Amino acid sequence: MVPVDKRSDQELEKRRGHGRPRRRHGGPDDFFGLDVDKMSSKAQVAASLAVIIPVTVAGVMVLALAPYLWWLIFVFGWTIFPAFGLLVRGIAGISESPAEMPTTNDKERELLGALREHGELAPARAAMETSLTVSEADKMLKELAEGGHLDVRVRGGGLFYALWEPGGEEAARELEGRG
Repeated sequence: MVPVDKRSDQELEKRRGHGRPRRRHGGPDDFFGLDVDKMSSKAQVAASLAVIIPVTVAGVMVLALAPYLWWLIFVFGWTIFPAFGLLVRGIAGISESPAEMPTTNDKERELLGALREHGELAPARAAMETSLTVSEADKMLKELAEGGHLDVRVRGGGLFYALWEPGGEEAARELEGRG
């Protein structure tokens, strides 16, 4: 007896790869099979130059070495037009993109968010709650504390860092007075 596959037609189509949407070729953003929308501006410039430079050099060489094959320029020269368009688009994207902020700002923001969420953190806990390593978290927490942005607390032989709280000095004096 032959085993019967009891899956729906949609599952079988997805398994075969027929369920994915087809990509339309020949559109304004199609550059020799590359998805231009997903490329960075620098990648667009690099891809366009990877086409323009060899085609231009080959055209000059054909005209210089074999001028009777001048018609080859028309056969391969069509590639320059989309490449030039991609080059212009990439250069425009580079000039329009704002200067990128250093990633330390993102990491610092992530660390401060974890501090806000948990109240206080030790460097190891900060590393668990963020994408920082323990040494990165320790360094950043120390720098923020040295700058007066964080409150440093010692408990059980460990350093804990917390955001300054309004009225925190009065509460600390009360605790010192009780102890």
